[in-house]
Amino acid sequence: MPDRRERWRNLLEEAGCSRGVIRHCDAVCDLALRFFVQGIMDREVLTAGAMLHDIGRGSTHGLSHAQVGAAYCRKRGLPEEVVRVVECHIGAGLTADECTLIRLLPVNCLPVTPEEKAVANADNLVVGTHVIGIGERMMRVQYLPRRVRKRHYRLWLEMEAFRDCASILGSAGAG
Repeated sequence: MPDRRERWRNLLEEAGCSRGVIRHCDAVCDLALRFFVQGIMDREVLTAGAMLHDIGRGSTHGLSHAQVGAAYCRKRGLPEEVVRVVECHIGAGLTADECTLIRLLPVNCLPVTPEEKAVANADNLVVGTHVIGIGERMMRVQYLPRRVRKRHYRLWLEMEAFRDCASILGSAGAG
C-alpha cells in the first residue's frame, strides 16, 4: 500500500514547494499526529492539513503563504476543514485585525478545531525538520505582544493535554 501522505507530497510539488518545505511538512505531520485523539479529531483532516499547511510557500515565503495556500487548496476543491487548517496555522493564529495590520486579507485565522490547533502547535515546534521545546519557542516569539505570546503558550498547553490523552489511550500514531 503506498504511503497515505504521497498524494499530499505530490500536491506540494505541483504547487512549487521545495524539497525542504516538503520535509518540513512531513516533520510537522509526524508531530501533529502525536496529538491525535480518536473520537475527537479526524485523522484524515489532521494529516492532510499538516502535510499541506505550507503549500503557499510554493508561491511566497512571506506571512501571506497561509492565505495563498488556503486559496490554492480551495481552487483544488479540498474540503473546507483542510483549507482552514492551512489558513490558521501561522503562529497561534491571527485575528482579522492582526491580519489587516500585517497587510493580509482581514480573515479570522485563529485555530478553532482540534485539527487546526494541533497543526498550528506542531508547526510552532518544528524548525526545519527539528522539533524544539516550548522554552525555545517562547524565546523565538519574545518580541511579539504579550497577548500573542500568551496565545502561543495556551495553545501549547492545550495540545500537551491532547498528547497526554493520546498517549494514555494509545491513539497516537503515524498516518
